[in-house]
Amino acid sequence: MSKANYKLVKNQTFLRFLFVFIATSGFLYAQEEETPVESGETTALFLEQATLPIKLCFSNKEMKKETNDSTYLLSKLYYKNEAQWDSLDVKIRARGNYRRAHCYFPPLKVKMKKAVAKGTIFQGNKELKLVMPCVQSSSTMDNVVKEYMAYKIYEVISPYHFKTRMADIEFIELRGKKSKVHNIKGFLIEDIDKVAKRENSKKMKRTVHPLEQDDIGATQNDFFQFMIGNTDYSTAYQHNQKLLFTADYKTIPLPYDFDMSGLVDASYAVVSQVQGEVLELESVTDRLYRGFERDEAVFREVRKHFLDKKDQVFEVIDGLKPQFDNEKEFQIARNFIDDFYKVLIDENKFKNEIIRKGRVK
Repeated sequence: MSKANYKLVKNQTFLRFLFVFIATSGFLYAQEEETPVESGETTALFLEQATLPIKLCFSNKEMKKETNDSTYLLSKLYYKNEAQWDSLDVKIRARGNYRRAHCYFPPLKVKMKKAVAKGTIFQGNKELKLVMPCVQSSSTMDNVVKEYMAYKIYEVISPYHFKTRMADIEFIELRGKKSKVHNIKGFLIEDIDKVAKRENSKKMKRTVHPLEQDDIGATQNDFFQFMIGNTDYSTAYQHNQKLLFTADYKTIPLPYDFDMSGLVDASYAVVSQVQGEVLELESVTDRLYRGFERDEAVFREVRKHFLDKKDQVFEVIDGLKPQFDNEKEFQIARNFIDDFYKVLIDENKFKNEIIRKGRVK
């Protein structure tokens, strides 16, 4: 049997197993009668912010071993539509080399055909990211919420951001002839193409040095990374950053993947060594400003912007309190952001920890 035919047989066997499992588990199927309403270029999936129940079924072992940037597994994504369950044919793969190697659950890339998504809440989305916890424990579930919190905070800070939505995931893990059910938290992230279209921008593939990017946009990004205690990024090398080119000829950074930040404080997190650079930090919870030197007026304008947004930032944080399993973890996260604002408010701390830390190279 050829390798291609073997792969096809495996996929067909998988789908037959999934159909039997779903049929015997009381799933209900229903077709949505109307196309969901979209506002601008924000799709219905992300206009609604209630936690979305979803179900996935695959072999975790096969996912890590067999998938890469161009190789996907055929699967179905089940999602709750009001009181009933609907499904989509999708292709999924593992993403993120670090979490693939160090975590039980890898984050996923999900692709779906336009015709398949049409008429569902997924209409308008061809590619999505699905963030999952590293392992199944109460602390890692809260880590998911904290990373989601970071995305929601950045929505307040900048119009150039990824839309996200929390999900309750029932993951049916195939283990040979057996299966195991994991109930975990996660969240969906829209594709950069949606961000670019919504903001009348173009995504950029080439690198642009931060000092050639828009002063305000780049500095807002650097303040935000300092806010969440993240050093695992590089706008120069587009590490955990994408770039947008706006209609008014500005290059704007678009940050993502915050699991290595001090805000999340994941058990596997390490101090970043992007491009081999060793930082003198003992812990990811230690802050270090990684932005470049700029005119002091830029720093002060961005400082004012963050201070003006403070109440909205804490509205986001406090609104996520019910999502936490451990109230202590919520309070730690809240205090971590509050400590950032103490730096902004104090003139000496602001100068010493931000302005004077601006990089020259």
